[in-house]
Amino acid sequence: MMEARSANGKIYFASDLHLGFPDAAQSLERERRFVRWLDFIAADASQLFLLGDLFDFWFEYRQVVPRGFVRLLGKLAELSDSGIRLHVFSGNHDQWMTDYLTQELQATVYHGPQRMELHGKRFLLAHGDGLGPGDHGYKWLKKIFSNPTARWLFARLHPNFGVWLGKRWSRNNRLLNGEEQAEFLGADKEWLIHYARQQLEREFIDYFVFGHRHIMLTFPLSPTSTLITLGDWLSHNSYAVYEGTTVRLLTFS
Repeated sequence: MMEARSANGKIYFASDLHLGFPDAAQSLERERRFVRWLDFIAADASQLFLLGDLFDFWFEYRQVVPRGFVRLLGKLAELSDSGIRLHVFSGNHDQWMTDYLTQELQATVYHGPQRMELHGKRFLLAHGDGLGPGDHGYKWLKKIFSNPTARWLFARLHPNFGVWLGKRWSRNNRLLNGEEQAEFLGADKEWLIHYARQQLEREFIDYFVFGHRHIMLTFPLSPTSTLITLGDWLSHNSYAVYEGTTVRLLTFS
């Protein structure tokens, strides 16, 4: 592996590709589009954060992972080999990540909110599922999914059946997908805004960056603190870039 890029390079953020949804053809077109974006950022990126739901379903058996997505995984390996640091957050659709992406891509995998200092600014990064008040049905479901016994039992299923079942469940379950419309509901109804405000009562954060909501949002929490939700690659082709001063939310075409 080559040496890491300059620490002063641009930092990119994206989330919610949901590869595999709703069918192979549409997923492949979206994967190719995202790979074109990875080529676009490759020249000046120092770090890349993928903030969850990279896949619509993902489960790592000891010797097997779901088939497909070779264009994405190959391109991420290429970026990693060039010195770009990869950070991958599990989301509510791909929370059963373990060590495959670490071994193959040298990516750091996270399963919960992370506080980091990037270019002198304090960031809180997370996929965003289950944060803040409300959403009790999903929070109950997430506890089941994250239980080691549940994971062990699912791993006993043959991959042909297990992956089929997981994809079907991921596509159809309303608790997993959420019932909110992909539009801004107002500050009083957005749980991630409530969560960010609660965190600000404990510590100062310059930027909160989340996925999950499938809306492009830059929301000022205070004159010096901002919440950003990254949109998605199902309809927005959106991402954020940070160059050391401000985080900009953009779209790719």
